[in-house]
Amino acid sequence: MEKMINEKGYYFDGGLLQLIGWNLLGILVTVFTLGICYPWAITMIYSWEAKHTVLDGRRLHFKGTALGLFGQWIKWLLLSIITLGIYLFWVNISLKKWKTANLEFID
Repeated sequence: MEKMINEKGYYFDGGLLQLIGWNLLGILVTVFTLGICYPWAITMIYSWEAKHTVLDGRRLHFKGTALGLFGQWIKWLLLSIITLGIYLFWVNISLKKWKTANLEFID
């Protein structure tokens, strides 16, 4: 399949079978560890996505770690308990902010 490159040189060169494989691996790891390694599965998939994304001819790199995300999960869990679940509405946004803060260009 050919890459779709826009006029600014932005493209994604990952494949469907790779995506399915990484997602299956993430699901298996999460299930077999009863959810404890879910942050690892998320960071693994984010890393794959970044590695296959090119913006202005520069490839992205995801520098986040499972341990760093695990700490965020604990914080978000506590905030959700304290606010009786209201903070859960912000968890997805907080996760996107964490992901974005951990992206950088490979030079």
